Amino acid sequence: MKRGITRREREVTDPQAIQAILDKGQIVHIAMIDGDEPYLVPMNYGYVMEEGKLTLYVHGATEGRKLDVLRVNPKVFIEIDCDITPIEGKVACQYGTSYSSIMGTGKAVIVDDVEEKMNALSILMKTQTGKDFEFNEKLVSIVSVIRIEVAEYTAKARPIPPGLMK
Repeated sequence: MKRGITRREREVTDPQAIQAILDKGQIVHIAMIDGDEPYLVPMNYGYVMEEGKLTLYVHGATEGRKLDVLRVNPKVFIEIDCDITPIEGKVACQYGTSYSSIMGTGKAVIVDDVEEKMNALSILMKTQTGKDFEFNEKLVSIVSVIRIEVAEYTAKARPIPPGLMK
């Protein structure tokens, strides 16, 4: 069963607003299933958004639990958030947090192609720093690169209520 956003008034559908969340987020939380246990890792990411299709790239060590888990079950759930600001109120129920976020499901693919790895790391660095970097075969040989093909995603924002802004 697919579930949508409960609070529709918080749904973000504007492509520029979604891209702003991706640009600000810096960290993607990637949830996986390791046997019968959940496993979650926060990672820096790069992204490509083409015609509404979101692809994330992450990198890491060439061996370890994350890669072992993804080889068995490549299904993932991702979450990115930004603009996190505590909200104070006059009464307990007015306290909360303002934020923007993206959540979605997808498939993780361990990238073996050297050209794709170089391109992916360039995308990751551009997302993280705003700068262009080039990579060579030697540099990409010492890291793993994972491409996350996001099948479905939703974006959401909870602004600070106007009466509570300082």
